[in-house]
Amino acid sequence: MKNKLEKLFKPKSVAVIGASRDPDSVGYGILKNIVKGCVFENEYCKPFKGRIYAVNPNADKILNIRSFPKITEIKEDVDLAVIAVPAKIVPSVMMDCVKKKVKAMIVISAGFAELGEQGEKLQEKIKNIAQKADIPLIGPNCLGIIRPSSNLNASFAPAMPPEGNIAFVSQSGAIADSIIDWAIENHYKFSNIISYGNRADIDIHDFIEYLSKDEKTDAIAVYLEGLKDGKRFMEVASKASKKKPIIILKAGRTEEGTKAIASHTGSLAGSYEIYKAAFRQSNVIIADTIEELFDLAKALANQPPCKENAVAIVTNGGGCGVLAADHCTELGVNIVKLKKSTVEKLDKTGKMHPAYSKANPLDIVGDALPERYRAAMETLLKEKYIFGLIVIQTLQTMTDPEEDANIIIELSKKYPQKPIICVYMGGRFSKRSRNILEANQIPNYHDIKKAALAMDALIKRGQHKK
Repeated sequence: MKNKLEKLFKPKSVAVIGASRDPDSVGYGILKNIVKGCVFENEYCKPFKGRIYAVNPNADKILNIRSFPKITEIKEDVDLAVIAVPAKIVPSVMMDCVKKKVKAMIVISAGFAELGEQGEKLQEKIKNIAQKADIPLIGPNCLGIIRPSSNLNASFAPAMPPEGNIAFVSQSGAIADSIIDWAIENHYKFSNIISYGNRADIDIHDFIEYLSKDEKTDAIAVYLEGLKDGKRFMEVASKASKKKPIIILKAGRTEEGTKAIASHTGSLAGSYEIYKAAFRQSNVIIADTIEELFDLAKALANQPPCKENAVAIVTNGGGCGVLAADHCTELGVNIVKLKKSTVEKLDKTGKMHPAYSKANPLDIVGDALPERYRAAMETLLKEKYIFGLIVIQTLQTMTDPEEDANIIIELSKKYPQKPIICVYMGGRFSKRSRNILEANQIPNYHDIKKAALAMDALIKRGQHKK
């Protein structure tokens, strides 16, 4: 499947069929995204470097791009066709794409299975056209795809997100839209964003299979409404999860949610309990919310698996340590008891406060300067019975957030087999240090429970990798 989808994600030429001169139209937005990288311009906009063609019988040029009446009138080869025309003419447009021998198609247009029986028949028709010609088809009723490393924004999303190592595959285009806006604000980085809508042809298991081999992707986050082929999904996910973590947020967990799905993408949702069992058998990690989906993806993409369920907590706030112990224990994360020899090593550093806790969570007291943090973290990371570390910092008058962050980064490189998760609590005065951590692939969370959930996911990942 990787080779078959290669031209979807790495095309050398793109044609927008239904390109428009109307700035308020989908066809205009898609073409502008390809030409400039974004409709709403920002620092992450990257114009597509390949050949670009507009297809519109009523225009000679759109956005300074030559327009052709039909795709078949373009002399050069076309790798990817993005189709945004009324649903009823999509089949004839696709037949032109088949004649042109395009390598891949994205149908943005809505008006298919989500509308009922007539729409289902039309969707079946376009599926048959694509499959008979052996041309991969994304959609219909989708946002499109974005691959920052290819400078490709083949969608009507408002902008391109920062480039990173997390792939997001979404059955909902609107959720993908909002996530892109959030990602730009929060510097959350993606390797791919894929909105696949009604999945007439290419389905979630195809994308997971491709992404498991994608050199730009280290974790796969999924918003899922339904599956057509559960058996095939489990086969692919079980194999892919051995290479890369897969995190899924499943919609349609209640009767009312299931009804809503049917009118959204025409999917049959099925029992959530059955889905959960399938996910667990496939070693897929389950997220409960959108925020949790990306919190977990960030940790799993950027930290090593936790090889054993034995974790330590370092904090300069006693109350935070208590909360961390509660959250970890509730999740089944083992807050390992410190050995007497470890406490002796901490004492010998000469950096500990007389009132430090001498236990796990390791409370190093509120006046902790960077060297005390260093002594505590390195002593614990050196221990063979400790396999992961949660570091909590509260902001007090003597706290040096940036230097603490630099020490964490240094120790993460020194002990690359042990995951480190941070909780830098606070706001304005911790912002720069949080950015330093994130820029160096150290996951940071504003809430202690989020850190516990992230460590739990890394432990599960470590158990799966055995």
